[in-house]
Amino acid sequence: MRFETLAIHAGERPDKAFGAISVPIYQTSTFAFQDVGKTRGYDYSRTANPTRKVLEDTIAQLEGGKAGFAFATGMAAEATVMHLLKAGDHVISGDDVYGGTYRLFQNVMRDFGLEFTFLRMDNRERIERAIRPDTRMLWLETPSNPLLNIVDVEMAVDIAKKHNLMTVIDNTFATPYFLRPFDYGVDLVVHSTTKYLNGHCDVVGGAVVTTTDELTQRVQFLINAMGTCASPFDCWLVLRGIETLPVRMKRHEENASAVANYLVGRPSVNKVFYPGLESHPGHEIARRQMKGFGGVVSFETEGGTESVNAFLRRLKVFSLAESLGGVASLAEHPATMSHASMPKEYREKAGITDELVRLSVGLENIDDLIEDLEQALKPI
Repeated sequence: MRFETLAIHAGERPDKAFGAISVPIYQTSTFAFQDVGKTRGYDYSRTANPTRKVLEDTIAQLEGGKAGFAFATGMAAEATVMHLLKAGDHVISGDDVYGGTYRLFQNVMRDFGLEFTFLRMDNRERIERAIRPDTRMLWLETPSNPLLNIVDVEMAVDIAKKHNLMTVIDNTFATPYFLRPFDYGVDLVVHSTTKYLNGHCDVVGGAVVTTTDELTQRVQFLINAMGTCASPFDCWLVLRGIETLPVRMKRHEENASAVANYLVGRPSVNKVFYPGLESHPGHEIARRQMKGFGGVVSFETEGGTESVNAFLRRLKVFSLAESLGGVASLAEHPATMSHASMPKEYREKAGITDELVRLSVGLENIDDLIEDLEQALKPI
């Protein structure tokens, strides 16, 4: 089945119990055994749940992976993946990753003996210079959050295979509709299902998709042992969102492209970051490995902190809020919101300035979005 059909029909649907078209919410903690040592396939919802299973199978099929796992949050998914490693292992990560990812790596996992190198992952020589005898993983994020930098996935996988490293990619921004990392040989895919997969800003969740029996068994053990799984109701909300994912992603990209092109050349805008622009340094790579450029646009304002604050306060259609990927347009200030956990000197070195704004472009009428930006960008 093709992507649009899988988004609606993947997993065990209709429900085998009564033929329900909408996946039932099995809101239960435990399941009755048929006999001593004999279940109907489920015994305890931390280990497995029928609603969660449909979501996990759906995401796995959309990504083209072996098995999927649904987590309570995107960070729960990332934290679980980090437990595939052991003390003394070294990870190479992009330098402009999501602020929560940086915080997990730098401020939590280091205390458990993992070591991290953060760098811009757009150059083979730079990545290979960072590889050490104890390096075990490449952590990729493309497009990156919030600068929309593009990683050449094929190049990264080639490096990883050459040095026997695991490759993990956060596919939250692109979604499997625009990017299929497993087609390039990636080992694990991670998602914040809070974002585009759910698409309605009414749930937090995460996912991991595996490619091998070994990784499947290890992640299955960890999600059960650590208890980082998603609840049945949250899984149902994400499933409901995925059914419209293809339609939504097309509109997100259409609106984001229009917003990016509008911002280019505006006198109050310094830089625009969107991989769909031909001027973007990763444009050609993105066009080669992705079906579309996504729904996030970032830009720098002219005039310093006073100017960016004035812009954010004037917005009417765009809400000032964290997160992204919902039907409603959001604007956020990475330096004080999503990336506030990064030290200021690190943010600036990575290019995340105090003047940077990240827009999650929603599904509203594009004329209303442009008019909102127009009035908010007027000089102070």
